[in-house]
Amino acid sequence: MKKVLIVDDSQSWVNYHKANILNIYDEVEVDCAYSARQAYDLIFGMVSNPYNLIITDLNMEYDFEPLYAGEWLIEQIQLLKQYFKTQIYICSAAYNIKMIAEHYNVNYIPKPLASKDRDVYKGLF
Repeated sequence: MKKVLIVDDSQSWVNYHKANILNIYDEVEVDCAYSARQAYDLIFGMVSNPYNLIITDLNMEYDFEPLYAGEWLIEQIQLLKQYFKTQIYICSAAYNIKMIAEHYNVNYIPKPLASKDRDVYKGLF
């Protein structure tokens, strides 16, 4: 069974991502976090059985400035060797999403695109 973690401070976006993933993929388990810190706790707790896919927002809590909270989270994930094969997607409306995704060598989905085209969720794994 594939394991997914969705991280966003917006309940509606968490629900939207989760519904799309569950509608497209069979045999998938979805966990949700509403902050980078909560996500980090889940990720660290699952280090022996890592998530296959993590979708994270960038702009959540403001404790990590000048980084976005999502950037901080990605940095923490990339320090864990058990997560080297995990697919990470940034899903954000931030103007600099592409630049940030390229910097961390992760994928990205602009929120405006995700809200209009549910097909962006196909092929995430």
